Amino acid sequence: MSDFEDSLSPQDPEIEYANQDRSVREGYYGTGDTTPPKDHVGVISLVLVLLVGFSSLISVLSLLNVRLFREPEPTELSAPVSFYVSADGVLSAELEPRDPVETEPPSRLEGVNTKIEITASPQSLENTADTPGAISWQDVYEKVLPSVVSITCSDGRSTSSGTGVIMDAGGYIITNAHVVEDAQVIRVLLTDGRELEAKCVGADVLSDLAVLRVGAGGLVPAVFGDSDKLRVGDEVVAIGDPLGVELRGTMTNGIISGINRDIKSGNRTLTLMQTTAALNTGNSGGPLVNCYGQVVGINTMKIGDYASESGVEGLGFAIPITAVQTVLEQLANQGYVAGRPYLGLSGQAISTFYQFYYRMPAGILVTAVDEDSDAAIQGLRRGDILMTLDGKAVTTLDILEEITYASTVGEELEATVYRDGREYTLTLTVGEEKH
Repeated sequence: MSDFEDSLSPQDPEIEYANQDRSVREGYYGTGDTTPPKDHVGVISLVLVLLVGFSSLISVLSLLNVRLFREPEPTELSAPVSFYVSADGVLSAELEPRDPVETEPPSRLEGVNTKIEITASPQSLENTADTPGAISWQDVYEKVLPSVVSITCSDGRSTSSGTGVIMDAGGYIITNAHVVEDAQVIRVLLTDGRELEAKCVGADVLSDLAVLRVGAGGLVPAVFGDSDKLRVGDEVVAIGDPLGVELRGTMTNGIISGINRDIKSGNRTLTLMQTTAALNTGNSGGPLVNCYGQVVGINTMKIGDYASESGVEGLGFAIPITAVQTVLEQLANQGYVAGRPYLGLSGQAISTFYQFYYRMPAGILVTAVDEDSDAAIQGLRRGDILMTLDGKAVTTLDILEEITYASTVGEELEATVYRDGREYTLTLTVGEEKH
């Protein structure tokens, strides 16, 4: 890429003042201007009326829970970037290294084949109170609560929270992948008051599931039910930590309002159960429970956080436990799900500001490359800019992930990379994610 010359800012034209003889200027006499001052009362009154009207509008919208000003999604690079000019005058980018964080690698019980036992569920309920085997919702709560945990994550700059379900007595815990994403420290709070550090054994972005492990005994595993037996209209409850640990152990009730819903989240599509049980931030990863006290789903998302966004309520979604039984067992036993596509690189989208100010191309600034990936073998390195992949412009991380997830293990994708003022073309072979 050739150098660009700095453009010169045009100078403001000089404004000349025409000197006139004060004695002949209209409205001027002796030592002062005799023109009467203008009356601004009307203008001031109009401004005050507009301010009062705008304030009233804001008050009404606030009562209706409408957000006029939403926080924009961050587009700036979250990691410090150093820009330097090489000997031939080319601008390049390099991320400043952060201090490494020493953490123990995820550990699994060697020689143990962890499984989820699906307990046979009776047929769908016509009437909860008259159905043999059903228990009261008070008993459901007391039965399931010891198997529900509170999860707090920290990435070194901020904290987040979620909910988890104890998978078995060996210390394995189920939650959502987005709950523990980028977490450096994960802590689990048990119902009995114990707070333990947890390690992420494995996470699968495509199913939004993760398995953690804590080194503790005396855990109470949940009883899992057959989600394939559910019908629209069945009563269920959700248990978790809406809005954080302060409200931990909250139970909300509802019904199954839809089955096999294909919901697009980011660049992936999940097949989920729809429920009217109230879900909020912090419920993610918690259990959806039937009237027998069996966990039939893992709560994952809701639609309609604000009336201004979608104008809907009561649209919660859970991952059906029977459909992901194999995924959870693979995460617990080997740390990954076989067959998931993986490129082995991570990065940050380059904002429009950086593109114009530093004269950088649109793309993804590579922040890390897995040394075991084909990307590393082909020479891709930290500080490169990935411009295109498989013939498509890569301007956001969503586009990068969409292309990756649409590929298969072993497939070859052509990529265009910018480095030191030049563009290079290379072929990347899609690998299998084992992290």
